[in-house]
Amino acid sequence: MPFHEEAALEVWSFPIPLTLFLALATFLYARGWLRLRTAFPHLISVGQMAAFISGVFSVWTAVGSPLAALDDELLSIHMIQHLLLMAVGPALILLGAPALPLLHGLPKRFVQSVLGPLLRWSPVRWAGRALTHPVSCWLAATITVTGWHVPALFELGLHADRWHEIQHASFFAAGLLFWWPAIQPWPSVSRWPRWSVPIYLFLATLPCDALSAFLTFCDRVVYRSYLFAPRPLQISALQDQEWAGVLMWVSITFIYMVPAVVITVRTLAPPRDQPALEPLFEAPQIEVV
Repeated sequence: MPFHEEAALEVWSFPIPLTLFLALATFLYARGWLRLRTAFPHLISVGQMAAFISGVFSVWTAVGSPLAALDDELLSIHMIQHLLLMAVGPALILLGAPALPLLHGLPKRFVQSVLGPLLRWSPVRWAGRALTHPVSCWLAATITVTGWHVPALFELGLHADRWHEIQHASFFAAGLLFWWPAIQPWPSVSRWPRWSVPIYLFLATLPCDALSAFLTFCDRVVYRSYLFAPRPLQISALQDQEWAGVLMWVSITFIYMVPAVVITVRTLAPPRDQPALEPLFEAPQIEVV
């Protein structure tokens, strides 16, 4: 292993608080899933549970694994982190229809006395409806992506640990909001016709395409910190920036294209063909008993 990679990994330490939090979320989901499985065997499938666990693992990989030790040295690694936090992890978590398993995994007294009244509180319900509106979700994702890639803010995240954590948290939160109208996990209600989701996803690619094209074809290094960072793979800072731009361009195109195609096929297919595609990108319609 090259010297610089060894030095970067020596800086990495196992993130105990983050790992415990994600492990607790996984435990509560699995506990609630098992309880639901006993009464309603087909309510939340094994595939959905696997999606949730994979999403949690994606988040840990982005910010808790040794991958995070190299994000100050390679912009391409930083881009992988952002893709995992915003495009991959949140989508998999929402595909796991997490609300019902988590509610059944939490202590019953806590849900009835604290969480239930809070979720029924009018200001919280109003805020939830406003935040999960497709326009709000699209704006949140677009502003987060473009805002954090402004050189001044990007450099702030590189050099200040607290701002780096805020950056990661905002990417994950924006990812959850962005995927909400597309996946519509229980108990969400569709605001727009289902045929509008592919258009929503297409429009979301435009700011990402513009940013990735700029990083790919710009003839200068945009983020100056990478000019002075160690080069673990013996590539120049400009080459690293080009790789990051191409990675974002290709990944976002395919990640957004797949659900757009699936939803389009499901929308156009005869009613008898719809159930086969329904579990992929739309949570089952269920009632709380």
